[in-house]
Amino acid sequence: MSKHAIFTMKLETELRDQFMAEANASHRPASQIVREMMREFIQKQRETREYEEFLQQKVQLARSSVAAGQGRSHEEVEAEFAARRTQAAKRE
Repeated sequence: MSKHAIFTMKLETELRDQFMAEANASHRPASQIVREMMREFIQKQRETREYEEFLQQKVQLARSSVAAGQGRSHEEVEAEFAARRTQAAKRE
């Protein structure tokens, strides 16, 4: 990947000095470490956004299901799982 952009940032002297010391101790260029951190941040943000979109789709699907009369009441769900727990306890 070609490198055409320069990224300048302001930060505390102490933070810069500590970062440079750790980069030197790991025998890696600071720019390589920053690029890796940027890639990790981008990936994390994408995953978070995709997960939130997934959840929104699930919520919308559930709301549509309830609106169409396909939902079940809390009491129905509780009764079903109480029966399942009773059956599971009998097997033990």
